[in-house]
Amino acid sequence: MWKTVLDKMLRKLVVTGRLNLTWPDGTTESYGPGGDLEADVALADDGIVRELGQRPVLALGEGYMDGRIVVAPEQVYDFVALLVRNQQMGEMPKWFNIVQAVRGWTRGIEQRNNPLRSQRNVQHHYDISDDLYRIFLDSDMQYSCAYFTRPGMTLEEAQKAKKDHIARKLLIEPGMRVLDIGCGWGGMALTLARDYGAHVTGVTLSENQLATAQARAEAEGVADKVDFRLLDYREIDESFDRIVSVGMLEHVGYPHLDEYFAKVDELLTRDGVSLIHSIGHVSEPAATSMWIDRYIFPGGYIPSLSEVSAAIERTGLWATDVEVLRGHYGTTLHHWRDRFEAALDKVRGMYDETFIRMWRFYLVVCEAAFEETFQGVFHLQLAHRQYAVPTSRDYLYTPRAADALMHAAQ
Repeated sequence: MWKTVLDKMLRKLVVTGRLNLTWPDGTTESYGPGGDLEADVALADDGIVRELGQRPVLALGEGYMDGRIVVAPEQVYDFVALLVRNQQMGEMPKWFNIVQAVRGWTRGIEQRNNPLRSQRNVQHHYDISDDLYRIFLDSDMQYSCAYFTRPGMTLEEAQKAKKDHIARKLLIEPGMRVLDIGCGWGGMALTLARDYGAHVTGVTLSENQLATAQARAEAEGVADKVDFRLLDYREIDESFDRIVSVGMLEHVGYPHLDEYFAKVDELLTRDGVSLIHSIGHVSEPAATSMWIDRYIFPGGYIPSLSEVSAAIERTGLWATDVEVLRGHYGTTLHHWRDRFEAALDKVRGMYDETFIRMWRFYLVVCEAAFEETFQGVFHLQLAHRQYAVPTSRDYLYTPRAADALMHAAQ
């Protein structure tokens, strides 16, 4: 029965590319007319056939993790990208679309991230091991979209370009007080303190990140200019000239978008500027992947541009600039995936094969999402006054202006 159900589902779904499938009984079937994406996949037992027919998104990730969906490592990206592309073009069962719609309507219930739950969610992902992240991130441990301003850039170069682009949008001057919401391992805060002369307060809910950020500040000799704290951003009661937040809005959750931007409004000085860097949908709001929510980012939510715009409109802030970065995060994730695969021997000394397949699938799914769906990165520049920032973007691309800021800080 379930073989028939899945067979019919795949015939309606795969309308481009080709999926070559081996069933548990050894029979084979091909789906799709062919094209640039093709993958060979085997299903190991009848149980995974049933699960794919009942809950395809969750079963796809779990089946690959536990080895019941067998794909050669070098074909995992093509396999996932093939399915993601066809989900945009082909036809899924009506019941699947209804379930997705219901999950979207109830996202406000699923993602109530109070401070305690937020900390548990963050620690689930970030406190597994700094050593794992050092394997695939750049040397500054930037765990967010890089900025590839020209072909052939290394990951290190592109991450530096991202930080410089953000710093220019913040219009930082020496001595300014800066809040970094979700400071990670401290790279952005250290850059603003070291290269721009700012005094930075960075907050995180990850104990691992806090310890690493504090150690880095001491090692780089800027501990007097940065203050890293284990603290929920909602508990801050100070004022700041600049507020930056890179890759943290995705952890806030749909019900808390108003609360988040209201807090930015409250903490930012009258002449202040804020830059929020976040993954976002440039399409209608969509529910978080069940697999991602369960195994990677519990409580996470990728907002749509309409959702963040509505939340900003309910504050006293100007959206002085909104930029959508396209084509950068897929490339970033490809770099991370290459580094992860190149270091498998080291990873195997730390984790079992189930974890390795889980992490590979995570990196692949995210890369495919950025390459195949309406997903990008938002740069939301916010201020209380419309003239707090220049009225054109010329200042972002004038080397002389950037050099002047750098020299003033030194």
